[in-house]
Amino acid sequence: MANFAKSHVPQFSMDVYQNEYLPEGGREVNAIVTVTATGGGTVGSAVAPGYPQGRGPSAAVAIMVDCSGSMDYPPTKMRNARDATAAAIDTLRDGTHFAVVGGTHVAKEVYPGGGRLAVADATTREQAKQALRRLSAGGGTAIGTWLRLADRLLNSVDVTIRHGILLTDGRNEHESPEDLRAALDACAGRFTCDARGVGTDWEVKEVTGIASALLGTADIVADPAALAADFTRMMETAMGKEVADVSLRVWTPVGTTIRFVKQVAPAVEDLTGRRTEAGPRAGDYPTGSWGDESRDYHLCVEVPPAGLGQEMLAARVSLVVPQPDGSVQNLGAQGLVRAVWTDDMTASTAISPQVAHYTGQAELAQAIQQGLDLRKAGDFDGATAKLGRAVQLASASGNADTAKLLAKVVDVVDAATGTVRLKAKVAEADEMTLETRSTKTVRVKK
Repeated sequence: MANFAKSHVPQFSMDVYQNEYLPEGGREVNAIVTVTATGGGTVGSAVAPGYPQGRGPSAAVAIMVDCSGSMDYPPTKMRNARDATAAAIDTLRDGTHFAVVGGTHVAKEVYPGGGRLAVADATTREQAKQALRRLSAGGGTAIGTWLRLADRLLNSVDVTIRHGILLTDGRNEHESPEDLRAALDACAGRFTCDARGVGTDWEVKEVTGIASALLGTADIVADPAALAADFTRMMETAMGKEVADVSLRVWTPVGTTIRFVKQVAPAVEDLTGRRTEAGPRAGDYPTGSWGDESRDYHLCVEVPPAGLGQEMLAARVSLVVPQPDGSVQNLGAQGLVRAVWTDDMTASTAISPQVAHYTGQAELAQAIQQGLDLRKAGDFDGATAKLGRAVQLASASGNADTAKLLAKVVDVVDAATGTVRLKAKVAEADEMTLETRSTKTVRVKK
């Protein structure tokens, strides 16, 4: 990762929300850590403040377009994919390195070719759009090969931000799940990637798994005509990123165990298993690339038992980015998680509103996924119970977007009690949209 001049890095701040009071014998400490980056690149603007006009942090982008045979059914799908890729290319900031990859059972360089990246300007954008006209559908689907080619291209230049956009319309039928997993493991931490499924013939867990492994976003574009607007938004967001490879560094004292670290907004993403050790009693959890934005994390730690009136630092959270020489730069923001033992029952039984809210949002995501899996398996009673609980949680937390998606899969009798009936007929696109977006959360109301 390239080094930064101080003035070009967003300012990071951190706020901790928790109830630090534990009853006698209490050992579990929960905290919501809000991380905010301001004063850097603004999502939606092609120019990052602090840079000359039209310039921003050095970036490389690879757009991977499914060109398998199914992209010809209907024929408008391939045309929409070409148009969307052209719209994304138009959104590239001047000076951004980029490439287009055509994906079938093998990965092909569509533009510029020769194992290299082009540098965005008026000429190369036009050349790339001409090259897109040669994209045609035919062949199978082996997404791991697309990702490995993108990785080689993106890492052929020394840039700050490396980002992929991947579009597929089908299942990954021409390589084993193990091959895709190996490709994701090889690419993790080397670039971030947004993944999109177009139409309804792709596998939700494949697309969301790619985005999760590569710390990007996943979504469905049920109507191919909406691809261009979606690709433009994705590229604007990518152009707004200014710092890559940011990690949440969590230090805990002797005797303390981390139960989990999860991102809980803007979407639920469990980071617990991605920890890398960072010295005595400290570990780093990857968060990907940042522009101007704010995210929330749920930290749960188990502390050693202590007597009434005692207090301790349960965890210290900071933000770090790797430097070219192998060291890390601390981004200056820090949050402290505390534990205080008390016999005041009112204090020790109060739940932090932030912790309660995001515990509910994580349960909401899980209830939706379990409910849909049970519905597919034919367990309609189990599905009704889980999706009813999801409706209740979405209603209680004010997650209106998810509530709307749920209402396309179940008839809501009483949202407050979670009383629902499964709909007899559900459009495949509606079910897939609910599953794909199930982890999206709403921020806690301040």
